[in-house]
Formats: sequence, structure tokens, C-alpha cells
Amino acid sequence: MPKSFTKVQKHINKKRGHAVDAMHENSRDAKQLRRAGTRDDRVARISATMARNRQSYVDRISYLQESISEGVTSLSENELPDLVARYINRSVPEIEQLQSERRKGRPPSKREEALLQRTEAENKEFKTGFWMPDLTEEDVVSALKRWNGHWSGLSPLKFVRLTKEGGKQASTFPPKGLS
Repeated sequence: MPKSFTKVQKHINKKRGHAVDAMHENSRDAKQLRRAGTRDDRVARISATMARNRQSYVDRISYLQESISEGVTSLSENELPDLVARYINRSVPEIEQLQSERRKGRPPSKREEALLQRTEAENKEFKTGFWMPDLTEEDVVSALKRWNGHWSGLSPLKFVRLTKEGGKQASTFPPKGLS
């Protein structure tokens, strides 16, 4: 049975032999169209929410991709925490600029609050385990250099959780909790 609105509409038009403009509001066909429309709305809303949630991870991976130099085949264990610290502190100059532009006694702007919250959340994640590709392996670095920027293109990469102390634990894709 067709599920999407356009398929249902096409099926009903084909069955009736004309456009679906004159239909009783409680007919089976009208109910079927309403169900399909509601389903399309729900699927679009859920996929938009998932894309919004994944965007922070995509931004993180693209930053790491850009920060890897051309000649580099892999990074050492000592370079990973420095790279993560640079990623977390990437918005510090903007925060300082916003704070300096603000008059004394005024509350922080929405942008400043958002940047501070993001930095705080990323610092907290770094203490417990920062989710990132394992850049100590050559095949992961070469796959990251070839990455196209889409969420689905991250599945072949190997991921780890890196702690501030330098501990490294294998992780999964997509990130779930502290896996």
C-alpha cells in the first residue's frame, strides 16, 4: 500500500479517472490522503530534527578534516589532545570580542551565551571522552581526507573517545552515550 502523499494522490487519481478536487470529506480516499499527508509531515519533522542534532558532529569532523595538513599520514598520541583543545577554543576570540563590545552591567547577547554554552559542553565532553575519528591510524586519516562532508560518509571511519588526560577508548558510529 502506498504511503507517501504523492503516491496516494496518484493512486486515487488513477482509480477515479480524474483529479481529486471533488471528494467527500469523510470518504475512504480522503482519509487515506489525510493519513499520508500527516505521515509525510511527521517524517519531515523527524528527519529535520535528526539532521539538526547531527550537524554539530559533522561540523566537528569537517574542522578536523581541515586541520590535517596535506603531507600528514597520521597524528601521534600527544598531538590529539592539542587538536581537540584547538577545536574547543575556536570561538574564544569571538567571545572576547563580544564581551569587550558589551557595555558594563549589560547582560550577554544570545550569541555570546550560545558560544559559551557550546564551549562549556565541549569541555565537559572532553573530560569524559571526546568523540572523534582515530587520527593515529593512516587509513582513517586518508579516508577522512577523502570524506565528502555528508553524515553517511562517516560510517567507514574508526572512532574513539579521547579524554583530557590522554586516554583513548574505542567508540562506535553513530555516537551513543559514552560508547
